[in-house]
Amino acid sequence: MTSRIEEAINVLKMNDRGDYTVPTNRLYPYQWNWDSGFTALGLWHLDKNRAWLELASLLNAQWKDGMVPHIVFRQNDPDYFPGPGVWQTKTSPSTSGHSQPPVLASIVWEMVQMGGLDDINRAREIFPDLLSYHRWFCEARDPKKSGVIGIIHPWESGRDNCPDWDIGLAGVDVPNNIGEYIRRDTVHVDSDQRPTGYQYDRFLTIVNFGRKVGWNHEIIYNDGPFLMADPGVQFIFLRATKDLLEMARHLGQDSTLHEIEDWVERFEAGSEWLWNEKVGGYCARDLRTGKFSNGLTNASMLSFYAGVGSVEQQNKSIDNCCRIMKACKFAMPSWDPQHPGFESHRYWRGPVWAIMNYMIARGLSDAGFEDLAFRVTSDTKLLIEENGMAEYFDPLIGKGLGGMNFSWTAAIYLDLCRDSLIKDSRGIVTRARAHGFN
Repeated sequence: MTSRIEEAINVLKMNDRGDYTVPTNRLYPYQWNWDSGFTALGLWHLDKNRAWLELASLLNAQWKDGMVPHIVFRQNDPDYFPGPGVWQTKTSPSTSGHSQPPVLASIVWEMVQMGGLDDINRAREIFPDLLSYHRWFCEARDPKKSGVIGIIHPWESGRDNCPDWDIGLAGVDVPNNIGEYIRRDTVHVDSDQRPTGYQYDRFLTIVNFGRKVGWNHEIIYNDGPFLMADPGVQFIFLRATKDLLEMARHLGQDSTLHEIEDWVERFEAGSEWLWNEKVGGYCARDLRTGKFSNGLTNASMLSFYAGVGSVEQQNKSIDNCCRIMKACKFAMPSWDPQHPGFESHRYWRGPVWAIMNYMIARGLSDAGFEDLAFRVTSDTKLLIEENGMAEYFDPLIGKGLGGMNFSWTAAIYLDLCRDSLIKDSRGIVTRARAHGFN
């Protein structure tokens, strides 16, 4: 374990760019939204100031309307496509044009609960930005106040090529003049581990629409080529909103309580629309046609993280959870391994992700399913200890896939080993300082 802890520290230092962290060198050379959130959680155990700086730098790129973009382009790096010249958001710094799963409030609340007065003061400084971010989601991604968040691009889900999006992407018409482009991801990672060309054509078609309308999110929501409800974003947002409410109470932000309480009530009720009785779980759903995705994902299991579902629904979800765990060596795959669309090695169509497991285990534990939570946590640690800081892992054989030396995997491992870090604090502090942390 000690060697992997040192490796995790080294990975975070290697990917440190001063006031932000890249997910991994070359494959992802910029700052990503939810990557920075989880990375800050790991950094907190090594250097609290650096952890808070990670979040502050991300929020410095927040749009005036409250949106925190999914990528912050702090330079133009030819190793990544599509870069700032494709997005053309005309922001400073340059960013992408949509958001990502809003984990920030949950991460901040976790850091506050673990920390002291300085952490409270840091949280108080950025609380208005977090509130503005949640308000943006409520207004821009649920303008009809249905309690269901709509994502306007698969990338906004963070689960880019998950089979959930196949039904939505099928309706995206790729124009003949989309033009030739050169993908950079398949230069760094084997193509059989990445999204297909069919998917990438449609990803770029959606981006081109956003650029064409000047990233007007009202137009994009109403008239864009893609609009789907995502259990991942829905449940992460709902949990983060509940955590924001607890934080508001803790920080004495009484004037915000009523608004946040209304959001919690609204999105708890709206989550019912994602329940798919045919599969016995929460699924993605096309907001324009009402059509369900027909499979369960690791995002389906975040219903426990959000605290939604009747006893009957929870029991059905747990039955599926147990079935899926029995079908693979390592939990929790990103797609049902007994579904014909399962691919154990291709990005979000099967592999295990440490950040998703972190939230799934937290939710299962909160709901009282401690044995299942322990299985998810144990598998996560074992995958990392046997295969290193990979971006994701094959759930059948455990092989590390995607980018290597990955920041959020390292960060989650440090958080999972927090008891070891505390027990061996003097040694860990020494090693962290040797790697450049305070």
